[in-house]
Amino acid sequence: MRDENCEIAIRVLLADNTRIHTQLLADALRRDGALEVICSDSDSRGLIARADLPSIDVLLLSSNLDEQPARGFEVLREVRALHPKVRAVMLLDSSKPETILEAFRAGARGVFNRQESVETLSKCVRRVYQGQIWADSQEMGLVLQALASSRSVHAVDARGVNLLSKREMEVVRSVAQGLTNREIAERLGLSQHTVKNYLFRVFDKLGVSSRVELLFLTLSQDSQSQSVRSCFWKSCADQSLQNDSVLVECQRAAEQGVPIAQLVLAQSYWTRRANSNDIIQAYKWYLIATQQISRTSKSVGKAMMMEELLQAEQMAAEWLKKAQRLPPSSIGDEADRPMKKGLGSASD
Repeated sequence: MRDENCEIAIRVLLADNTRIHTQLLADALRRDGALEVICSDSDSRGLIARADLPSIDVLLLSSNLDEQPARGFEVLREVRALHPKVRAVMLLDSSKPETILEAFRAGARGVFNRQESVETLSKCVRRVYQGQIWADSQEMGLVLQALASSRSVHAVDARGVNLLSKREMEVVRSVAQGLTNREIAERLGLSQHTVKNYLFRVFDKLGVSSRVELLFLTLSQDSQSQSVRSCFWKSCADQSLQNDSVLVECQRAAEQGVPIAQLVLAQSYWTRRANSNDIIQAYKWYLIATQQISRTSKSVGKAMMMEELLQAEQMAAEWLKKAQRLPPSSIGDEADRPMKKGLGSASD
């Protein structure tokens, strides 16, 4: 028997809470001829060090490993830091909300309660292999609620000491600009493996579990973002760049790749329009900001689940529909036509 959507068997690596449980569950799963089940007979450190992890299609991992409750969550974080493309299903002994959320935060693509049948587990493996998320409506609701009420996290400890090293901060700023791991590696002169390790340490220090949460944290708490927001409101209030301190602050932040500052410069240059150079500067910064925002939005989108994407798209459509009934912005209709063409080509 073969899965209807693939010509070869799905390679499954199984690590249950004990070797006996691992062997028993593996024997049961092998009844599905589409699954090639491999047992992990070593401890969690041996599992993390396995050389064949990149070739594994689905990792079935117990939340309890090495006779330690919740050890599986730590192992999954380490595995995904080294091999981010590994798709994992977490085997849970409990359906408590905090356990389900911890599994997804650790990077699981599905959660499976042991009270369900082996046949259902086979179906779960197939769906995760196909790129889907395995969770019922209640479990998905928990995830969406957790994302909507993302906890406040600070990049300093109780004594106010910075938690991140200089290099870790460089990686965080690159993530905030929407760069991929490969692009970050090229920018900082590192290997992609080293970048992944930096991200893993950053996630651990800041208490986040994904690039999405890290982006939200950066936008909400980064000191540079705070100064840019101040610059933004000042600029919007007087609609000019006559304040030299505002201009210098915005210019510096824009050059460092902060989209908000780039939009502020574009808006301010266009509002002033003292000469042709102002118009050129406005157009330049609109183009740059659009490309930056496009890259960041794609980075966020890749880290989100389908249900989250659909919810965000629906909310955006409702806002845009409502915005059409609002008065036109200060940019003016006369700029609308030429700007659209240029922005579209820049983001293609």
